[in-house]
Amino acid sequence: MKYNIEELSLEEKIGQMMIIGLNTEDSIEHLDEIINTYKVGGILLYKKNYKNYEEMIKLINQIKHLNQKNKIPICICIDQEGGRVNRMPKEFKNIPAANRLVKKSIEEDFVKMAGHITGNMLSKTGINMDFAPVLDIKRFKDNHAIGDRAYSEDPKEVSKFGIEYMKALQEHGIIPIVKHFPGHGATKEDTHMLLPKITDIEKLENEDMQPFKTAIENNVEGILVGHLKIPEMTGKLPASISKRFITKYIRKKYRYNGLIVADDMRMKGIKLRYGKNRAIQKAFLACNDIIVFKYDGNIRVIKKIIQLAKKNILEEKRIHKSVMRILKLKEKYQIEDKPVTYDEEFIETINKDIEIIRKKVQ
Repeated sequence: MKYNIEELSLEEKIGQMMIIGLNTEDSIEHLDEIINTYKVGGILLYKKNYKNYEEMIKLINQIKHLNQKNKIPICICIDQEGGRVNRMPKEFKNIPAANRLVKKSIEEDFVKMAGHITGNMLSKTGINMDFAPVLDIKRFKDNHAIGDRAYSEDPKEVSKFGIEYMKALQEHGIIPIVKHFPGHGATKEDTHMLLPKITDIEKLENEDMQPFKTAIENNVEGILVGHLKIPEMTGKLPASISKRFITKYIRKKYRYNGLIVADDMRMKGIKLRYGKNRAIQKAFLACNDIIVFKYDGNIRVIKKIIQLAKKNILEEKRIHKSVMRILKLKEKYQIEDKPVTYDEEFIETINKDIEIIRKKVQ
């Protein structure tokens, strides 16, 4: 289906540029406001939002049903990596972490298998966007913020396996958003808590940014930018809210014209430094296409963003470019608000596939 951007109001365009995480106990109660008042382009699910798979399906169908009043179908998003970052309910067995898959992928490519299983699992569940794969480089222990979530210590291996996983998701109609550009593996600190600083630019460019460069060469759909301070590249700001970084190092240097997504703006490090609402405003002004932030009982900051657009502080031309990227991607992946069906047999099928990997990787 083709979408006509000219039929969208300013409010609807701004809404398309937001993905809201259901992070609080009452967030589901406010879904109608989030979806039909603010017209958001996507909803990000967490494991806390459902006790079991049946509840997950009901929630996804509720989101899709509420959005049927709107002109553009909604993205159902998730962080599903496997290992420590597993958002699927308890009925599904967990796929081992990326690093463990690679270490055992001598005779069989467990990464590609995991990508296809995950893509199938998400697609049948009604999810259409996954914040994966991780293209960071492993430099620290497994329990580090990145650790075993990374495929390898070798940038070439990260590129190889990351692209395989990315393409597997795409084959199942899942939009992959690779992360965390320009490379969270370059720092010991966790962006959930702090704003890490990276000073070794040569190493960053020659190693950490290479998997992302390879992803761009392989037509990656979306890149998530982390809250990482790189003084030589971003000045005093973290990459996620640095217009200079986004326009110079992603758009121009790598000639990238896909989606640029700012990491969750309600993470503690950036929220404490800039204030939860000011950080979101800065993310818009920095030329991100999509801004992710958790619902916290009040998302009226969206009204402030609309005011910035009406005053042309947030330029209409720039909004148009971002929304066109979003609409084209929703068209390409045939995103729709069609309900999905709970299927117990499907759970058994997926678990059999996962168990094959688990037995060989354990």
